[in-house]
Amino acid sequence: MTSSNEPEKTIIITEIPAENEADSSSGTTQVIITEEPPSQAQQIKEQIISILSEFPAYIGSFYEQYKSPLTVVGVILASIVSLKVLLGVVDELNDIPLLAPTFELIGIGYTAWFVYRYLLRSSNRQQLGQEIQALKEQILGKKS
Repeated sequence: MTSSNEPEKTIIITEIPAENEADSSSGTTQVIITEEPPSQAQQIKEQIISILSEFPAYIGSFYEQYKSPLTVVGVILASIVSLKVLLGVVDELNDIPLLAPTFELIGIGYTAWFVYRYLLRSSNRQQLGQEIQALKEQILGKKS
């Protein structure tokens, strides 16, 4: 079975008997062969097959052209999905009676450590201020 890109042609064969059917042995039969043009449905089918056969090439060229923006959008979508999953897990964990107070105690402990470590001593406050200032300069650009 061979395949080609040429569309199949429908051929209609019409037989016209001789003028006198009783004397058909001496008469000749005329055969007319006509080609029927492809229908609109057949043309649409051929166009769809053509588009689908080229579809991997279209996707490949589209990805190569827009590789960087597609990667950024993918990372953003993955971050959003993973954040929603994480929030769903934490929400379910908060429904467990013993874990909700445990999370609150962990938060209070971390806050107390942060206040003790960075805010109670003046040298540490100055160090924290310098780190915040360096972070601002890194984000906003250095002042001239």
